Amino acid sequence: MKPNLKIFDGLKHQEFVSLRPLIDETKAQVYIETYGCQMNVNDSEVVLSILQDAGYSLCDSIEKADLILVNTCSIRDNAEQRIHGRLDVFRIEKQKRPALIIGVIGCMAERMKEDLFNNRVVDIVAGPDAYRDLPRLVAAAKTGGKQINTILSHEETYADINPVRMDRNGVSAYISIMRGCNNVCSYCIVPYTRGAERSREPKSIIREAELLVANGYKEINLLGQNVDSYLWVNPDDPTDTVNFARLLEMVALIDPSVRVRFSTSHPKDMGNGVLYTMAMYGNICPHIHLPVQSGSSPVLERMNRKYTRESYLERVAMIRKIMPDCAITTDVIVGFCGETQQDYELTLSLFEEVRYDGAYMFYYSERPGTKASRSFKDDVSLEVKTERLNGIIALQNGISLENNRKCIGKEYEVLIEGTSKRCEEELVGRTPQNKTCVFPAKGHKIGEYVRVKVLSCTSATLLSEIV
Repeated sequence: MKPNLKIFDGLKHQEFVSLRPLIDETKAQVYIETYGCQMNVNDSEVVLSILQDAGYSLCDSIEKADLILVNTCSIRDNAEQRIHGRLDVFRIEKQKRPALIIGVIGCMAERMKEDLFNNRVVDIVAGPDAYRDLPRLVAAAKTGGKQINTILSHEETYADINPVRMDRNGVSAYISIMRGCNNVCSYCIVPYTRGAERSREPKSIIREAELLVANGYKEINLLGQNVDSYLWVNPDDPTDTVNFARLLEMVALIDPSVRVRFSTSHPKDMGNGVLYTMAMYGNICPHIHLPVQSGSSPVLERMNRKYTRESYLERVAMIRKIMPDCAITTDVIVGFCGETQQDYELTLSLFEEVRYDGAYMFYYSERPGTKASRSFKDDVSLEVKTERLNGIIALQNGISLENNRKCIGKEYEVLIEGTSKRCEEELVGRTPQNKTCVFPAKGHKIGEYVRVKVLSCTSATLLSEIV
């Protein structure tokens, strides 16, 4: 498989400008809080780029801010409740400084636009596809009252914008390769808040990745609600297409010393081409996040996941056949509508069979407007949901510990990402399999690759030393 050289024309040898500075106290100040997934993190970086062009600079506290933006998540009710709590805090600051502009952006802004627009503390409501309009909305809010833009686009919205990287360690960065989702899982609000699926032009993705490499980044994370369904079709030549396997290869070829990761995959869409591409290139990290959501085929059908327990396990078997050292992590929801004790036990048994390296585990939280809220009764009690969640967390913690114990005595190449929260003399990094290592610094710095040997472990961390 070779890259489409037309995609690279004019990019490999261009002069790169440095990434713009975050802080400039001589300019108007914007404070941004981000909640939710990695896509929201990247969206906040896009927002900052747009606002920098409009004369704003990032600040680190609400007390300094002329503009406060909350980039929101709607995937679960508790995420929205946290944001309502933050709005109460911002209300107090606005009482001190009435000229302060407060905006709610992102998925919650799209889902709850009317409620937020009527909230006394909120001046601006902007959905995920309205960020280019933020400078106008802010200017209008200063003179003309509340402003709203929640129109969803059918086109890629931000392909030509270079995000301003807000993670100051300068090691790992996100690139959104697509937006929206067409899967319409019955429990999920994302298709309603982010719109239909559209894939970004590969040329702009490669340009952004090369800019990151030129500025010293050591790891690139490709993001999409469902990266495996990425498909760009040249509008001038429908025979010229790029799928996710090909895009993954293009990014890997930019610099073999730069790691490439991606998320999230959908079990029904992950083809063998992606797996073979991962196996072919040493800088594509052998880690796949493959959400299962339930181990029961009847529950999966009600969830509209479009695969069965059996087909999911077949996909896991193929991953391990092609890449025996690949780590697999997952998402799971317990207590979905109609879930019986037998359904739950099927999920537990699937966890036992797959032996995940890690999992994000939740109990079902009904989201208004989804197919599940319209079609099914939320009939599992909170008490049972909590009990089932605690049970699967305990099971996965035990599996994670057993998996990590198998790493003791082995050596891994680790990319140093930061300093340990518990000890300033220790560093933190991840293996290619996305396992977290903590080890004495011994003069090494963030951004370096080091080889470590695992000495002991917890269920979450490999305690190591530099070889």
